[in-house]
Amino acid sequence: MDANRTEAADRELVRMIERRSRKGEVDPDELEPLYMESVRRYEDRSCEEMRVAWCEHHQGQAARLRAVLEELIAGHEKQAERYREQPEGAP
Repeated sequence: MDANRTEAADRELVRMIERRSRKGEVDPDELEPLYMESVRRYEDRSCEEMRVAWCEHHQGQAARLRAVLEELIAGHEKQAERYREQPEGAP
């Protein structure tokens, strides 16, 4: 009878481990404080890297848009100057 109970317990343990592995479940009591601190530092570093990356993205995008808009403005100013210089009644 003990062998049957041991096998049943082993099977149940294997099922539990496999289920937790699939779901990514972790018992909070199993996490050690040093591990949790490591996770916190990693997440903080990751957030900081993302913040810097988004800042750089928006700064670069602003510079690209500024260059394009300045070219468009210059083009319109040039066209306006041409129309100012035309004599009245000219097409």
